[in-house]
Amino acid sequence: MRMSSNAPAKVGRILVLDIGGGHVKFAFSDSEREREVRSGPKMDPGEMMRKLAPCLQGERFDRVSIGYPGLVVRGRIVAEPHNLGKGWMGFDFEREFRRPVKVVNDAVMQALGCYHGGRMLYLGLGTGLGAALIIDGAIEPMEIAHLPYKKGKTYEDYVGRAALDRDGRKKWQKEVLAVSKLLSDALEPDYVVLGGGNAAKVKQLPPHTERGGNQYAVRGGERLWNPDLTSAGVGPVALARPPLAHGEPGRGRAV
Repeated sequence: MRMSSNAPAKVGRILVLDIGGGHVKFAFSDSEREREVRSGPKMDPGEMMRKLAPCLQGERFDRVSIGYPGLVVRGRIVAEPHNLGKGWMGFDFEREFRRPVKVVNDAVMQALGCYHGGRMLYLGLGTGLGAALIIDGAIEPMEIAHLPYKKGKTYEDYVGRAALDRDGRKKWQKEVLAVSKLLSDALEPDYVVLGGGNAAKVKQLPPHTERGGNQYAVRGGERLWNPDLTSAGVGPVALARPPLAHGEPGRGRAV
């Protein structure tokens, strides 16, 4: 389902890329159609561009938003991804697309699409684990996937795609909810959003928890080019530290 656009007319048509370990999903800000190309553990940015080229032939777009599955600091990729090939650091996307480009962590882009005020913890359940915290419009990416969790293993070892395939849905869901509670107790958000491609596999959501999904990446990609989200009822959004602006706190509601 396509979310309504908050981007002002002067921004133009935006190409949104959501890069994952299994697929690169892409869509345009004025279309309901979402498409994808396969990625995989060996895909580098050059291969991604070659796969996208025939899909984008003849398409008009003015700007590009990229959600990248790794560490991004002030719009720069500063670490190679765990679930893709190498070569992402220093890759010049603006030269390749010949358009203005904004790059953020993929969890940040999806979190931005789901956000509706207050303190929100976003957990992206995909090939790996993405996370972001938004407090009154100030976004903080969190690289928790490869931090120690228990038994010498990481959070991603328990809630990533490999754990789902290995342990089955019920055991995997139990770990997802345990991780969500642990982080909620520590960070005290108003609400938690479980997003990413595997969010639909969590059958019962606990209180103050909402279900997101990859479709919110398109809205997030639009919002990257429109930081003033007052018209959406969530106040300004800042992608820098310290927060540049603050919105009004809000209560959690169904996404």
